[in-house]
Amino acid sequence: MPRLYDEDEARRPILQPDTDSEDPPAPGGSILRQSDDDELSQRGLSGCGSSACCNPTSFLHRFMALILMCLVGFGSYFCYDNPGALQDKFKSDLDLTTSQFVWLYSIYSWPNVILCFIGGFLIDRVFGIRLGTIIYMFILLIGQLIFATGGLINQFWLMILGRFLFGIGAESLAVAQNNYAVLWFKGKELNMVFGLQLSFARVGSTVNFLVMVPVYNYVRSLGYQGHQCMGVVLLMATLTCVMSMLCALILGWMDKRAARILRRNENPPNGEVAKLSDIKTFRITFWMVTVICVAYYVTIFPFIALGKVFFMRKFDYSPEDANTVNSIVYIVAGVASPLFGLVVDRTGKNVLWVFLSIIVTMVAHGLLAFTFYNPYIAMITMGMAYSMLASSLWPLVALIVPEYQLGTAYGICQSVQNLGLAVISMFSGLIVDKGGYFMLEIFFIGWLVVSLLATIVIWLYDTNNNGILNMSPPERELHASKLLREETKGRSSLDNILAVPSEGSLNADHESLSTAAAAAPESIRNRYVSRVLDNAGNQSDSEPLIE
Repeated sequence: MPRLYDEDEARRPILQPDTDSEDPPAPGGSILRQSDDDELSQRGLSGCGSSACCNPTSFLHRFMALILMCLVGFGSYFCYDNPGALQDKFKSDLDLTTSQFVWLYSIYSWPNVILCFIGGFLIDRVFGIRLGTIIYMFILLIGQLIFATGGLINQFWLMILGRFLFGIGAESLAVAQNNYAVLWFKGKELNMVFGLQLSFARVGSTVNFLVMVPVYNYVRSLGYQGHQCMGVVLLMATLTCVMSMLCALILGWMDKRAARILRRNENPPNGEVAKLSDIKTFRITFWMVTVICVAYYVTIFPFIALGKVFFMRKFDYSPEDANTVNSIVYIVAGVASPLFGLVVDRTGKNVLWVFLSIIVTMVAHGLLAFTFYNPYIAMITMGMAYSMLASSLWPLVALIVPEYQLGTAYGICQSVQNLGLAVISMFSGLIVDKGGYFMLEIFFIGWLVVSLLATIVIWLYDTNNNGILNMSPPERELHASKLLREETKGRSSLDNILAVPSEGSLNADHESLSTAAAAAPESIRNRYVSRVLDNAGNQSDSEPLIE
């Protein structure tokens, strides 16, 4: 029996455009299924389930789910930059050097060099998205509580332990958020959805920078001093993680309900499951994306972590004003990310947008390093570039990697990124202590050059192949339609060959393989070889010979 389109789909990158209309019957009698973009079609719901608010097919219901996806990460990003917003207070109240302070960020990243990849794999293979999100959110919450307790009793080692656990939960949670976004918003909306998720994340960081100093001053006015004041402030920040946990529970319930109503299988078609050996099949474009994840983001997050004192020293700002300008990147990203996502959805050209964002970020760091211009100009420029990159880079993974491997792929990206952040955060603190902030800016510009070279590699490799990563949406639709026509044509030409051969015709079938292999996609060839060998007693139809 020929392999249907339903079964082949799991091996494709999900952002290959689909048609919104009913697909005609394929030659040979196969019926092509409706696109996944139109997966949320009416299924005869009645009562509350048929209303826009409760019907998983409606835009309103999906938008409600999107808001919950965004709020799941709010507490993580709010608490992540608690030390950055109170850098001077941390160092004075807890008697920390700059190098010790940076440990609060680097220890966050170290466990995720390995565990973030494992977390993504566990989502694909063991937990599923719903349970995985709740588990990682719980770990994050416990980590923040331990971190706050360490500050309350002035035990730096306990604070380090808390940040360690917080990092394990937070980065794996980000992988789960990416998978939720891909599951609910396949196709043309995905760039906007990633942009909106980033926007909410940056809102969390922005609110942190704007409110933590006033909250600290308020707690201090109540009579708390030193490390006790710091501990109480961090405990109050933990409330945002509690809110995110509630959102994770509600989102899990909504997704379970949608899966039941829509009869959506969580396991990939035809038994395709993620395997660790899949890593060997990832293309060079994916690995270059991971290089950009490291080389670009180490010029953003470590800078913001140390930026408050930088603006106080170089521009003679007060702590409150330094916090404000330091949070400009997040404020701009909160507004610009979904807008850039919409632009990328309309224009495509993801690799071009990544290239431009890196160039603009180099300009912003150059202004901070070599000039005394108003730092708001450089930080607004950096925020725009950061939004541009995040909205165009992360969806590239879904263009490169098949859907059933996305958890593993995003986990690898997060893991490699955390390796870079852990190492660079430590080096950044040492560079500031030994050489000052000017040398730190030169260091960051060097990493931006590395990310620029990786982008050029992606561009050249993609141009020499199918070029889909830098196509416009109409071009991607044409490309996907062409692949679909070739696949159905190849399937039709194999219909007679794939019929169960008699023992006497087995040799003829073997001779037909070379002709069939030239015309059909790899998945059809695999199925054909399996069928032939099955009749020879050597192989089961469910175990393709060629992986």
